[in-house]
Amino acid sequence: MALFYGYRPYFDPTYILIIIGVVLSLLASAKVKTTYAKYSNVRSMSGLTGAQAAERILHNAGIYDVSVQRISGQLTDHYDPKNKVLRLSDSVYANTSVAAIGVAAHECGHAIQHHKEYAPLRIRTALVPVANFGATLSWPLILIGVLLSWSQPLITLGIVLFCAAVLFQLVTLPVEFNASNRAVKILASNGMLADREVAQTKKVLGAAALTYVAAAAASILQLLRLIILFGGNRDRD
Repeated sequence: MALFYGYRPYFDPTYILIIIGVVLSLLASAKVKTTYAKYSNVRSMSGLTGAQAAERILHNAGIYDVSVQRISGQLTDHYDPKNKVLRLSDSVYANTSVAAIGVAAHECGHAIQHHKEYAPLRIRTALVPVANFGATLSWPLILIGVLLSWSQPLITLGIVLFCAAVLFQLVTLPVEFNASNRAVKILASNGMLADREVAQTKKVLGAAALTYVAAAAASILQLLRLIILFGGNRDRD
């Protein structure tokens, strides 16, 4: 990024942190797409669809108040704890592949976390409005602070609010890893997938986990850049 002070262009070296974050996110996204595409073509021996596998897992866990619904898109699968709905994408809901069953089991892992009041999930859920608020207002506050003769209180408040978004990304990591671990253990123990298929599912879920790691890394790098650029008192006169 080229900044201009007077007539002399100045390249902001901290912009490399943003580039690193973008590259990590793109690599993680490419990895999960290619891995999912590979194993979405591998039909499971059980012949169960993602929806059928999800219902079986939920019922085996004693969960009968969570509905399984179809949602449009690809890899848009998620568990809605507020409405107790497990939503599976078009590529998972009626698909009998190893990848589809793995993704459905992962989302069931979140439902089981909710059922058992898994602490990190409760914390992440509580952080959602705070993180959204922080992500929305952090940059406007920082920019306003810069425009108002480098108002350090406003800039600091903006950075603090951005920290809430970073914290959300960090709390997300144990939640996602735990859901995947639960999914693998369930699929390995209930006979829905053969040992070879469980290993393939682990590759799919491992690739998906990289996207969360990349998102957290990108957020941390962005926060580091904000601190370097605006974290201390600056003399702009």
